[in-house]
Amino acid sequence: MATPAPILRFAIAPLFAIGLVHSAFGEENSNWMTRFFQPPATAAVQAPTGAAREWSGQSGASGNPLMTADAIRAAAAAFGDCIAALWPAAERRGVSRAVFERMTAGFTPDLSIMDLLDAQPEFSKSPWDYLDVLVSDERIARGRELLGQYAPVFAAVERTYGVDRTILAAIWGVESNYGTMGGDRSVIRSTATLACVGRRRDYFREEFLSALELLQRGDVAPDRLVGSWAGAFGPTQFMPTTFKRYAVDFDGDGRRNIVDSVPDVIASTANNLQTDGWVRGKSWGYEVILPPNFNYLLADHSRQMTLRQWAALGVKRAGDKPFPWPSDRAYLLLPAGARGPAFLVLANFGVIMKYNPAEAYAVAIGHLADRLKGGAPFVHAWPRDEHALTVAERYELQQLLARRGFDVGDPDGRLGPRTRIAIRNFQVATGQIPDGFASSLVLDRLRQP
Repeated sequence: MATPAPILRFAIAPLFAIGLVHSAFGEENSNWMTRFFQPPATAAVQAPTGAAREWSGQSGASGNPLMTADAIRAAAAAFGDCIAALWPAAERRGVSRAVFERMTAGFTPDLSIMDLLDAQPEFSKSPWDYLDVLVSDERIARGRELLGQYAPVFAAVERTYGVDRTILAAIWGVESNYGTMGGDRSVIRSTATLACVGRRRDYFREEFLSALELLQRGDVAPDRLVGSWAGAFGPTQFMPTTFKRYAVDFDGDGRRNIVDSVPDVIASTANNLQTDGWVRGKSWGYEVILPPNFNYLLADHSRQMTLRQWAALGVKRAGDKPFPWPSDRAYLLLPAGARGPAFLVLANFGVIMKYNPAEAYAVAIGHLADRLKGGAPFVHAWPRDEHALTVAERYELQQLLARRGFDVGDPDGRLGPRTRIAIRNFQVATGQIPDGFASSLVLDRLRQP
């Protein structure tokens, strides 16, 4: 998935928060759209109705003035005027007045989304708990079934776009559990709500208008345009704007239907990855075994070397397998620090992160793809006795690092690259292994005078 800036299109995978995220983990982003046709004038165009949900009535946790309870209520009261003001922009995009009116008639905002837009999770998932869910025996078995069932489609897509079929199946499995968990909210209503209420209005106006374009052109039936609270839809969870960029009509029926057409879903996802730079025939990365007394300062995105150079440092591929292309460049990733599995990740890992910018997500996609091919579980065990820090503890960790003079930016409870570097520098200063992992040990040491 090509991730439109500040939103993750990760809608159905379990919520987690660990030091593997390059952006806030939330619910979204995505892909789509190319050939269009005008729906019949007699076609009934209606927004689907989802289950009733209620807003808590509470202000958001971000402190943004647009997320106070009073501001939300005021924006909701002006919702009709806001939607009406979007008509000229919709008209400029070729949306007919009839379609606009049918889609927005009797519209009310779904304010329950406000609790999700500004949610501060009260727990965090460890990377091993995260992968336990997404790379389960059930998902592996189902993925292999679908690879067999749609083998001709996967083969054709693989020839056309050069993206490994198991990666495409893994995205299908992780994003929606193979289409069984894609969300049930009206995409039009969700994006309209967010276009007029809350702190992300400019971003979601574009999503709302793109969704109207999609319906005008008839790519997806209105009652099938349902998805997550932020507007991601289809088995591989595209946002309307990314549909516009990447969706293709692979089955040749004149529509780019990434909801109900398996060929269109698979090909559109492949087109997304190819456009983002997928390297044909290459892996996402390899689990590796590190030698004793390894220099953990090398575990950094900026320290890329060829696989041959890593091997010269004593880094071996798990299972004593050779590296297929020793000249490929990779960096060392330690999702759970020195006590957990280690990975040398390649250019295609970065492409997966463009689809959803979280390292744990990319590891899940890569590992599920490997398992679909018949690969084995990771060789190195996860440190399952490790306590995954809560949001409050991660915020505290950042504050304590800042008080000691380490640069973490503004403490926000999200452990991005800057915080990881700060943790590593603190570990060096206190004689710990400098793996940059936000462990309970690091927090305990920071709490000491």
